[in-house]
Amino acid sequence: MKIAVLGAGNSGCALAADYAWRGHEVTLIKTSHSLHDDNFRHLTENGAEIEMDEFGTKKVCKISHLTREVSEVRGHEVVLLSTQTGFHQEVLKRVLPYLEEGQILLINPGYLSTAYALGLGLKEGVIVAEAESNFIDGRIWSPGHFKVGFRNVRNPLGVYPAQKTAQAAAVLDEMGTPFVYLKSVAEAALHNPNMIVHTVGAVMSIPRIEATKGDYCMYHEVFTPSVWTLLEALDREKMDILEALGFERLAYAEACKFRNSLDELREGREVFFEYASMPQRAKGPQSVNSRYITEDVPQGLVLMESLGQVLDIPVPVCTALIELASASLKTDFRKDGRTLKRLGEENVRRILNMH
Repeated sequence: MKIAVLGAGNSGCALAADYAWRGHEVTLIKTSHSLHDDNFRHLTENGAEIEMDEFGTKKVCKISHLTREVSEVRGHEVVLLSTQTGFHQEVLKRVLPYLEEGQILLINPGYLSTAYALGLGLKEGVIVAEAESNFIDGRIWSPGHFKVGFRNVRNPLGVYPAQKTAQAAAVLDEMGTPFVYLKSVAEAALHNPNMIVHTVGAVMSIPRIEATKGDYCMYHEVFTPSVWTLLEALDREKMDILEALGFERLAYAEACKFRNSLDELREGREVFFEYASMPQRAKGPQSVNSRYITEDVPQGLVLMESLGQVLDIPVPVCTALIELASASLKTDFRKDGRTLKRLGEENVRRILNMH
């Protein structure tokens, strides 16, 4: 299978390497010069090889093609968008003209970026899928070397148009990633775990991040009983919205369990805390001005707040976290945030009417 990966950061490099190892013909496309240019330059100068270290087991993965030309998405069965979500609209503007009928655009993760694609003129016959979360968690440890932190055992996806889910699954399942298919891309968007865990964790970690000068692992420390109670309060607001839209009222911890464990007898909270306490977890966030806040507050919480306003559902914890993050970083995260107006209300209605 021919797979194009848009974005050569941590997620893009992990997925490109993993799919190359599985025998697919992979094109890795660097979409900007903002981050990880040293790694991409290393790849271009060293045969496009990435060494993946997965808990001590190392393998060298050779990517078929490297480029900065987004036009190279042509001819690939699957085009995987793996840039940070705040750049989705800009990247989609550049990429959509080159997509044709029969291709699948897989957005990983999405935060409802399907709405951007519809507003930008998605061509007839192009299928969009959105994932809840990255399939592989980890970091570029040094140029040409990726250290895996975690690999999901199940990866929920939504598909647009929803009636083409079976058609999309026939192609996507050939990638070798264990996918599970939801009712809608909107359901996948609201189960993006970073909207809950990154925002609560990072905002409540601000003193520790600054006191330790970044020598800190959020997952190891921040989720004390009181912070977990705060996370559950935010999660209830998310579930109120899911329920109002006609989706299952599934808690963050249970969604985490579904992605992370095949043991149906374990409690979701237990699975989360096992995941959080893994000794392999990388340090971070190392700065208050990290994507845990600068991405997941404007792209995730602002979206949740906007949906709450339209549906007349109170989201006071969500609003409070936006206010705290905005005040702490002296940034108005609503200004360029992912509201229904920015996504296009008609585009969102088209998506919701499909399920």
